[in-house]
Amino acid sequence: MNLFQEIKQNYLLSNHAVKRIIAANVAVFLALAVVNVFSFLFNSGVSTQSFTSYFTLPANLSAFAFKPWSLFTYMFLHSGFLHILFNMLWLHWMGGLLHEYLGNKRVYQSYFLGGIFGGVIYILAYNVFPAFNEAKQVAYALGASAGVLSIVVSAATLLPNYQIRLLFFGDVKLKWIAIISVMLDLISIPNGNAGGHIAHIGGAIFGFLFIKYLYTNTFFDKLFDTIGSLFSKKSKLKVHYKTMHKGDKVNVRVTQKDVDLILDKISKSGYESLSKREKEILFKASND
Repeated sequence: MNLFQEIKQNYLLSNHAVKRIIAANVAVFLALAVVNVFSFLFNSGVSTQSFTSYFTLPANLSAFAFKPWSLFTYMFLHSGFLHILFNMLWLHWMGGLLHEYLGNKRVYQSYFLGGIFGGVIYILAYNVFPAFNEAKQVAYALGASAGVLSIVVSAATLLPNYQIRLLFFGDVKLKWIAIISVMLDLISIPNGNAGGHIAHIGGAIFGFLFIKYLYTNTFFDKLFDTIGSLFSKKSKLKVHYKTMHKGDKVNVRVTQKDVDLILDKISKSGYESLSKREKEILFKASND
């Protein structure tokens, strides 16, 4: 299998949510880079910056009103190689972990909704805080970082005591990685790229609320259910029931309590401690 076939098989034709998101980001980055090269060689005067300006997220509300799609498209644009490299590495590591436990659906939800939420927080911040009164006229956001940080915090909220090995630091629990990442963004706001750091924090907030909403009986459940009821005539059930078959002999009725107990066990003892039945319950529940 040559390189192109390997890329095609593992990314372009993959049903894996993380690989699809990475492929989309890389494809957009490479396409814009190629256009920029040909523009330079032929001295065409065509600027990729003027083209991408239609898809970056403006801080100015008036500008945003004319391109609302940018709340989605800004997540697929990057300012340089290192920008996309580190975003995709984080997405590969943490997204792969979230996918292993919760499946494609939750990865897509955490990434895209986290990115959108981060974009909303970015716009609100620039139109609320006096520090941005002048900058908001020309400021714009781009990059997958808000969605990626949503993935990171989602994984850390789901598996706070899960350990990964970091160079120079050894084994570190996910909760500390998430906390430090958010704190670094918070204290970096006054030091440049304030909008980017604010969007990251918005994505992180969504990632935390997302997992709390899915798997715990907290205030956040009631909050999300209340908001959802405003847009739906049908009430949203908190507990999901489904029938599973194990060896075609035993019917298992899965409730939210079952899922909560399994997640508690993962936090304390790791995923490897789960029985086959518990893994099946978690996988089925996550794809409901």
